[in-house]
Amino acid sequence: MKNISFGLIAVVMIFGVLFIPKIIRKISEENVITSNRTVKPGYESLDYIKLDGVKRKVPEFVFLNQDSIYITNEDFLGKVYVAEFFFTRCPTICPIMNQNMKTIYDKFVERKDFGIASFTIDPDHDRPHILKKYSQMYFRNSSSWNFLTLDKEATYNLANEGFNIFASVNPKVAGGFEHQGYFALIDKKGYIRSRRDNFGNPIVYYNGIDKSNSYDGTENLIYDIEKLLNE
Repeated sequence: MKNISFGLIAVVMIFGVLFIPKIIRKISEENVITSNRTVKPGYESLDYIKLDGVKRKVPEFVFLNQDSIYITNEDFLGKVYVAEFFFTRCPTICPIMNQNMKTIYDKFVERKDFGIASFTIDPDHDRPHILKKYSQMYFRNSSSWNFLTLDKEATYNLANEGFNIFASVNPKVAGGFEHQGYFALIDKKGYIRSRRDNFGNPIVYYNGIDKSNSYDGTENLIYDIEKLLNE
């Protein structure tokens, strides 16, 4: 029994001699790492999305909103905003996306420097009066959330080339259109921004269907919106 006690004491003494000074030194040098729940330490800042080394900026656009007012990319300068592509008759992912977008809207509705741009990929049907009726499922009157329509060429160019978010006509799928359920985050100068995943790679877009705090979920999108609003 004495041998066990002496052995235990020896182990404790060795641990104290070897490790406690290192722990104290690490704390005194303020080297303790803290991080957001799903952001790998060292990747707290938001990335710029780049193409051939150039920061990707939202291209110029002119669309009609639900109040038949022309809205351009310049109307969003000085604002942090979230963009998506959807359509009102979508029977699959769009209702989920816009419920998640409503959570984001409710969080920042009082901010004059925040906005949402929802572009319909079914512009032949989704004219301003249709979008107005659709918008009333989420709010009554708002200048911060714009449901936008124009024509197919402008819409698909903006989605597939401007944002690199896939959208197309496909009669074989439910609703007749297919698209990715992504949310894009844009800063006050019009640049597309994102966090990095747990391996240090930019996620580029956020998952509009995922409301969780996974690295690309909308909980972390809210966190990143706040970050850009405070830049």
